[in-house]
This record gives sequence, C-alpha cells and structure tokens, in this order.
Amino acid sequence: MEREMETSLENLVRVGTVTWADSVKRVARVKFKDMDIPSAPLHVLANRPYIPDYEAKPQRTELEAGGSGEAAFERHKHDLLIKPWMPRVNAVVLCLYLPGFNTDGYILGEIGPLGEIKQ
Repeated sequence: MEREMETSLENLVRVGTVTWADSVKRVARVKFKDMDIPSAPLHVLANRPYIPDYEAKPQRTELEAGGSGEAAFERHKHDLLIKPWMPRVNAVVLCLYLPGFNTDGYILGEIGPLGEIKQ
C-alpha cells in the first residue's frame, strides 16, 4: 500500500515530449521516458490568447511610427492574428494528473526547447 502511494504521488507531475496535438479540441498526447506508448489525450489548460498565429502568413504588427519622410516609411498599421497557445509536436511540457487510477491529466505549459528530454 505504501509503495502504491509513493508511485501515485510520483506520477502526479510529469515531464514529457508532445507526440500529437489537436488545436480544435485543445488536447495533446505526451510520451514520457518511462513509457513505451504516448499518453491518452491530455487537456491543454486555457490561457490568455497572446500568442501569434504561427501558421498565418504574413505576421502583422501594431501601429508603427513613420520616419524619414519617405512614403515607404509613413505611419502604418498591420493586423496581428492571435490564438491561444498550444504545444507543438516535440515540445517538452509539464503535465499534471489528478490523483487516482486512470485519471484525467492536463498540460500546464511548455518547459523546454523542442526535442527529446535530456537527463
């Protein structure tokens, strides 16, 4: 019983690498070093939408002041497309699981560069 409790507590907070993400459902699968298969879909926590839409081309900026008097440098504005953050495949993320057997898990955020976890 004591070892079960230790294992359960050890698995509440985990670090893993994203293997798949669905931005519409806001879920992603994560592979942990001690598992041969990816997790079930984990919910990505909602956050404020301050991340640019990386797939949109071109990126846009806020109002910029002009300079030098030339038409190409006049005061202008570009639209900036914003969407909520979602982890990309190969991102290293921090995950939180609810206590208990076979419970829901959540991705709290990205904690490292893209690529495999190094230890």
